[in-house]
Amino acid sequence: MLTMFAELSGSFHIAFAAVGSAIGVGLIGMKASEAVGRNPGAATPILVQSILAMAFAEGIVFFAIFLGKMGM
Repeated sequence: MLTMFAELSGSFHIAFAAVGSAIGVGLIGMKASEAVGRNPGAATPILVQSILAMAFAEGIVFFAIFLGKMGM
């Protein structure tokens, strides 16, 4: 029973991290496109910063997968 609960909690852990990361990437993309719309001359620096921020947000999922599978 305890191992089944550990597997379920690990799966929920990964699912919540993936949903949170997807929301974060969506918000970053929304604000980046809004910023480029306000100041088209700064499109390149905004693009670089938004890609870095999206990569960091996606990295959280890899940590969650590692920690979720490590407990099994």
